[in-house]
Amino acid sequence: MAKNTFLRLAFLSCRRPAVVLAAPLHSSHLLQASILLSHRNLHQIPSSSSSSSSSSSIPSNQLLSTPSSDATNEFLSRLVFKMRKKIRESYPDIDKNTCDAMLLVISHKLLSKIDRRGDVLLGLTGSVVSLAEDPSVELSPHLWTTAWDLSQTAIEEMRKNRKRELMRRFLHSPDVKEMCHFASEVGIRGDMLRDFRFKWAAQEMKEAESFHELEQTAEEAKWTGDIGPMGYGMVESDTLPERKGMPNYKIYGLNLSDKMWEDVADKFEDSERKISPDEMKPIMGKSKLVTEKILSLSEDNDLAPLLVEWAVVLEPKRVDWFGLLHMIKNHNPSIYLKVSELLLDEKSFEPNIRDYSRLMETHTDAGRTEVAQIILDKMILNGITPDIVTTIIMIHMYCKSGSVEHAKQEFENLKKQGFQPDHKVYKSMIEAYLQAGLTKPGEALMLEMEGLDMKPPKEVYIELLRSFSQRGQADEAQRMVNRMQFAGIHQTLESSTLLIEAFAKVGHSDSARNAFDYMVKSGLKPDDRCCAGIISAYVKKNLLDKALDLLLSLEKDGFKPGIATYSVLVDWFGRLLLVDEVEQVLEKIAEKGDLPFNVHVSLCAMYSNAGNKVKALKSLKILLANKQMLNDTEFDRIIEGLVAGGLIQEAKNVDKVMKELGFVSSESNKVAMMAAETLNLQFQKTGKLRFPIGNK
Repeated sequence: MAKNTFLRLAFLSCRRPAVVLAAPLHSSHLLQASILLSHRNLHQIPSSSSSSSSSSSIPSNQLLSTPSSDATNEFLSRLVFKMRKKIRESYPDIDKNTCDAMLLVISHKLLSKIDRRGDVLLGLTGSVVSLAEDPSVELSPHLWTTAWDLSQTAIEEMRKNRKRELMRRFLHSPDVKEMCHFASEVGIRGDMLRDFRFKWAAQEMKEAESFHELEQTAEEAKWTGDIGPMGYGMVESDTLPERKGMPNYKIYGLNLSDKMWEDVADKFEDSERKISPDEMKPIMGKSKLVTEKILSLSEDNDLAPLLVEWAVVLEPKRVDWFGLLHMIKNHNPSIYLKVSELLLDEKSFEPNIRDYSRLMETHTDAGRTEVAQIILDKMILNGITPDIVTTIIMIHMYCKSGSVEHAKQEFENLKKQGFQPDHKVYKSMIEAYLQAGLTKPGEALMLEMEGLDMKPPKEVYIELLRSFSQRGQADEAQRMVNRMQFAGIHQTLESSTLLIEAFAKVGHSDSARNAFDYMVKSGLKPDDRCCAGIISAYVKKNLLDKALDLLLSLEKDGFKPGIATYSVLVDWFGRLLLVDEVEQVLEKIAEKGDLPFNVHVSLCAMYSNAGNKVKALKSLKILLANKQMLNDTEFDRIIEGLVAGGLIQEAKNVDKVMKELGFVSSESNKVAMMAAETLNLQFQKTGKLRFPIGNK
């Protein structure tokens, strides 16, 4: 009676309305249902699964973590719903009460096979033949086959529903949420984050199922259905042998039982703690007020007291300091670097070598090499040894500050550590050598790059070519142009102009003209600077006719001389004391812009030689006001013109300024000034001294 009541409750608790019994069942209906079930083959109707599956067993872990009564009710509900369709197809004319009676008989037979724990139908684990041979079974074997197929389908649906519920639960588990939060912080968004979330949830679910299977296996091992020596339904479980000695774990040949791996694990934990720091402390109350004061300060204010107060109030860790720096960078970037430097002395900030190196790199890129040197000294004083990254930054710092020896020393240390410098390091070293006037070591480094199959960048060739051109090293400049061509770097207007200027400085007018013609044939149009370079080459040889022919031919092609070309003509006409022509050219320069500074050197010498003392002293005043821009050749030119014009005292003053700047007068100027003092009497009578005008 209790079992029949349970079956009726199972029908009434079904979620599908078609399963609910509409009226009480009479004994006549049950009798008719039993006769029909004994003589009709329901298996002739196509089933949802193959008959070969009837000989397999139902897994005992299909309904994990589900109460036994709920699982049985759901199973019977699904089975009755499916079996009702089969009965309707086999008996189209049967009434509803008889159909419900047939379902009640089938359910009663299936329920009788449930074990005492109420888990899964253990009776269905046997074959269909064994069920048919059982004299207590009144159903036909074909009906058992159909019932088996439908029960398998019901169990599979229950398994899929359970898996979906588990997946939904693990998708919202704290571990998966934490991993998704971390993934979003590192920049993973959209579909990729969704895929990762389902993947992590599937892993968590698989792990939970594995543990549940182990627990269920252990539970089943305690109950075997036989009376064992330890009591009813219990068997004596085997125990593992006791381990002798220490455990020995080996993975891929590594003995992880060694104590060395304990230190590795500790270091790994420390590194992980730095990579994934703790959360920031909330800034509220007094700490918020101090933070607002810090953000309102300027670079000229003293920030140290407020930082100390902020540390006392909040008791921050490294992550809190980084949060403060982030706020400063967003709201008041002018004090960001100053606060970063002050934090290097803060113990709670726990500064490491990267904090020092980043600040050094920032100041070096901005040209503040003195500040970068102070940070380096502080780092070494705190016992931090520079690594490879810091050494590279030090090389750039020394190169920008002009400390070639220190840069060379760090460059050699870098190579001794087995690190191959990159293009940027080589470029910085070459530029440092060239700024110091050391062209040979710079060229040697470029050759070293080529030997290491490191193609020097175009800028390196141009800098070397410019250095050779400024020093008048024409052969070296030509060699550098040839190397550029061999390296596959096409000739440019810049490289052609530098080569022409190199030939012009040494007076090789023919070589300069050949380089100029080759540039024009290459399809490059000369600019004002390039034209000034070829004209200055003719100046050295005093080839005025060729210079004028070149200018006329260029003007026919649409070229218009600029300030640079006119400046060369002013220098040339000034040496020839063609004052009127010079003043005409000066008017053309004034139409195009301001007068270049170096033109005053030519004007001072020309007006002094021509006896125009007022204009000569005016140009001299402009030159002495910017004396740092003058070189030794220009100083000699000024002294020569002043002496030739009889301005001996002014010449002595210029010679004194020249010595203060570290230059030495030429021997010809020294002799001229001594001769002028000796012939002072003649100078007083005539008012001027005449010396031969020409090149030194």
